[in-house]
Amino acid sequence: MTGEELRKLFLGWMSLERRAAALTVEAYGTDLAGFLGFLTGHLGQEPDLAALAGLRQPDFRAWLASMAADGAVNATRARHLSAVRGYFRYLERRHGMANASIKLLATPRARAPIPRALTLKQARSVAEDIGEMSDVAATQCRDIALFTLLYGCGLRIAEALAINISDVPKSGDAVLRVTGKGSKERIVPVLPVVFDVIAAWLRHHPDRRPETPLFLGMRGKRLDAAVAQRTLRNFRRLNGLPEHATPHALRHSFATHLLAAGGDLRSIQDLLGHASLSTTQRYTAVDPTRLMEVWRNSHPRGNAAD
Repeated sequence: MTGEELRKLFLGWMSLERRAAALTVEAYGTDLAGFLGFLTGHLGQEPDLAALAGLRQPDFRAWLASMAADGAVNATRARHLSAVRGYFRYLERRHGMANASIKLLATPRARAPIPRALTLKQARSVAEDIGEMSDVAATQCRDIALFTLLYGCGLRIAEALAINISDVPKSGDAVLRVTGKGSKERIVPVLPVVFDVIAAWLRHHPDRRPETPLFLGMRGKRLDAAVAQRTLRNFRRLNGLPEHATPHALRHSFATHLLAAGGDLRSIQDLLGHASLSTTQRYTAVDPTRLMEVWRNSHPRGNAAD
């Protein structure tokens, strides 16, 4: 039985017995067709069950390398490999064909995406003009305070909405204690401009007891992140901002703009609350021009003649 005949049986099994979605079956079928097509050229003939059983790691690596040469990124190659692994599991269970090599094959690791920051002008527009989305003075002040805090302190939206009134510093140029992922606490500076807009919102706040959430929704409970996301979504569409203008993009913008202004990675790591410096290093890919400038100014040979 040929690999192609087995592919059709596998897809039928996925559809009828596993009840996989039609689009999933179609995607698996396309990925497997590409794999079998490669093997036909690689082996010099269409593979059958015995040929599939005899494949070794160099054969699988040659297939992955051919996809990379055609421009497939790691995430795409990992998806194709997942389809092939499912195919080989089926062959082992239903046709008694075991291939140990594919079980030992490492999955290509997808690269972490480069953070998509806003420009300085766009980020300031969100922080300063988001109040345009409401005709109610209190809501205007609340939204300006929230989005200025996100950009000014680099907070995650969940971190900002978890703040209570008792957490707010008493003056500008103070610090804010933030509880981030894994219940890890970190300290971030609060610029005077951030303190000022929070103070303006507090003057409208209906319940200023220490244990009350800093940001309240219409019903007097802690503001829901979905409400803030919807507000920014409407704002960006009315003001021609890119689709990646989200609350989290303000955190990316905070880090990117600090780095562009000469901030060091270790300090930015602490401000963002990243457990690993490698996570923070993603921001160096956003502004390579600034990175080259820092290198030239800092490296002993940076200004040396070639």
